[in-house]
Amino acid sequence: QVQLVESGGGLVQPGGSLRLSCAASGKTVSPNLMSWYRQAPGKQRDLVAHISSSGNTYIADSVKGRFTISRDNAKNTAYLQMNSLKPEDTAVYYCYAEWVAMGYWGQGTQVTVSS
Repeated sequence: QVQLVESGGGLVQPGGSLRLSCAASGKTVSPNLMSWYRQAPGKQRDLVAHISSSGNTYIADSVKGRFTISRDNAKNTAYLQMNSLKPEDTAVYYCYAEWVAMGYWGQGTQVTVSS
């Protein structure tokens, strides 16, 4: 059974940093694509960043220059380094992992940016 376990969320002051992790288990091969989405209260779930198994990345314009995505294929783990956090980054952050024809969501981790 595939599981995605996210960690690293929490409360941080504006301008601070957090590093989210997403560990995938239950498959013998690494995901083709690992993504981070976020959903603020009352809003849709939006793509923040994704990274392919070969290391190609996409970063949404709203976080470009502040967030970076990386992965360790040996550990089937993706990371989202978030710097210069703003109150508008407050959301539940979800990990999504895709293998051929199948995708799975993590349970989400809360990120709150507030003074």
